[in-house]
Amino acid sequence: MSLTKSYLKRCKEIIDVVDQQESSIKQASQWFAETILAGRMVHVFGSGHSRIMVEEMWPRYGSFPGFNPIVELSLTYHNNVVGANGQRQAMFLENVSGLAERILRNYGLSKIDTALIISSSGTNIVPIEMAELFQQQGIKVVAIITSQHSEKSSSKRADGKKLSDFSDLILDTGAPVGDSMVKIDGLETPVAPGSTVGGIVIVNSIKAELAQLLTAAGHPPKVLTAAALVGNEKAKELFEAAYDEHAHRLADLYINAGKHT
Repeated sequence: MSLTKSYLKRCKEIIDVVDQQESSIKQASQWFAETILAGRMVHVFGSGHSRIMVEEMWPRYGSFPGFNPIVELSLTYHNNVVGANGQRQAMFLENVSGLAERILRNYGLSKIDTALIISSSGTNIVPIEMAELFQQQGIKVVAIITSQHSEKSSSKRADGKKLSDFSDLILDTGAPVGDSMVKIDGLETPVAPGSTVGGIVIVNSIKAELAQLLTAAGHPPKVLTAAALVGNEKAKELFEAAYDEHAHRLADLYINAGKHT
């Protein structure tokens, strides 16, 4: 079997793992629908490469407002790798206790809100504390982790607790321990990770289920759609309407920053 086919075979296995979680995906979608229909937002957070799933959820083609993407550049900016704004600093900062509280202090949270926290290992301090703080405010937390990898990894917290300990619902990317899925003869360590594949499949499955729920409730979402599909005028109309709705939802969070209702 070629290396490409080997990787694709593992990706198909990941999709099977996600398929087995359909009921949990539908539950997450139901919670998120209740939040969005109430005029509030689903807070989405991920540090490191988990940022990819945050941006996949919103904003991009095929997505719609209702999500608050919390992306801290200090935790996710990897382009320089070393030097100023390098990876070493980002990996250090995602294990600084108290940073999650500083981030959430910018928003007025409500029990009506829900949260989606992504962390493959589920062991870094900032995403764990983010989930913990949300739960303290009575906000339901959905976590996307790599179950096998998280089970074999040690928490950076002194008490040993992981993201899964502060989650109301856990979704599994289906990737293996260590994430990488392809072994090469003569190379000591495997390559080609799979957690992003599983994470992307999960968030888009949620997105589809959620769009159906919102439409059935009489509030079809304003989906960012390419001009190649609906024409320039309609595409522009959808973009402006979606961005305006996002701004209006976010304004409520900013007005009540630091307050909890």
